[in-house]
Amino acid sequence: MKRLTWVLAAALMLGACATGKPSEVDRTPSATGAVSEEEFKAMHTLRTDAAPARKGVEVTLPGGAKGYLSLPENAKGPLPGIIVIHEWWGLNEHVQHWTDRLAAEGYAALAVDLYGGKVAANPDEALALVKAVDADQATKTLLEAHAFLKGDPRIQAPRTGSIGWCFGGGWSLRTAMAVPELSAAVLYYGHPVTDAQQLSTIKAQVLGVFGTKDKSIPQETVRAFEKALDEAGVRSRILEYDADHAFANPSGGRYDERSAAAAWAETSAFLARTLKR
Repeated sequence: MKRLTWVLAAALMLGACATGKPSEVDRTPSATGAVSEEEFKAMHTLRTDAAPARKGVEVTLPGGAKGYLSLPENAKGPLPGIIVIHEWWGLNEHVQHWTDRLAAEGYAALAVDLYGGKVAANPDEALALVKAVDADQATKTLLEAHAFLKGDPRIQAPRTGSIGWCFGGGWSLRTAMAVPELSAAVLYYGHPVTDAQQLSTIKAQVLGVFGTKDKSIPQETVRAFEKALDEAGVRSRILEYDADHAFANPSGGRYDERSAAAAWAETSAFLARTLKR
């Protein structure tokens, strides 16, 4: 089977955080999220039995893959849709929190499970799950997720996007490469593609969010990614924060609330501009 070619990069991605401001500031005012960073952080500090109840439901895609679907309260379609792609840990409670957070902002958010129901408890398990992913099957699952957002009668998304972190950040970019209809793709510290020819299939606008202290994705790689996007004619923005890998994950050891809040404000505004217009 065709396996992922970036497993070694994933081996360096171990958790979540630092402080800082983006190196480049958008000229468009940032939107404030329906769920603040402080509230989002609090969700992760509560015991599982005391945390807010999940608002989504499990769905099954045609190929058998499971997903977690969260819809805005009392909303009626058509709704902008977002494919949510988990970190290398799997589709865990943290990713469900993210999915609910996106739904609270007015999106039909569908978190896809690329691990067949498995969730890692430690980095060794996470790396083993990454290695077991078949790239062709994962792409098929993401295509099915996109079709679900477009065709489900509750959603009928006129515009779609993708977002992912770490392992999922790389797959968010690859979703844009595989789905020309996508309008937006956000990757948080996902290992990027630096070949302009491969990126040339992207029609979506791309937002890349990286930490300057992230040793798994050096700044030279980010610069090469930025250059390749430009050469491919992809509309894009790259934001960098004085933070480590996985700085936006409150459940991890590298979480940086200030950088995470700033990045989310930019992400929220980007998604609103590209998917709600």
